[in-house]
Amino acid sequence: MKKPIRVRILDHEYLLRSDEDEERVEEIAKFVNAKLTEIKNSGPSLSESKAAILAAFYVASDYFQVLEEREALEKRVEERIRALNEQIDSMYL
Repeated sequence: MKKPIRVRILDHEYLLRSDEDEERVEEIAKFVNAKLTEIKNSGPSLSESKAAILAAFYVASDYFQVLEEREALEKRVEERIRALNEQIDSMYL
């Protein structure tokens, strides 16, 4: 792991170690901070731990959506490749 990187999330400072480069870690921290801030602002009475759980849930939901979209794209690409291969094969038969 690389050197520790200091990030700030919801007015708390964290020292993180990551295999990612510093810019990437800071980008991720900004994303997490923005998501937590958005959730905290939508329900000011939420504790930080409840906001963190909701943020984790929303991020996981987005992640699974992207996985589903990726899988659908892969299937479309495979179908298109198969169709193109059939067209090429039919030209030489």
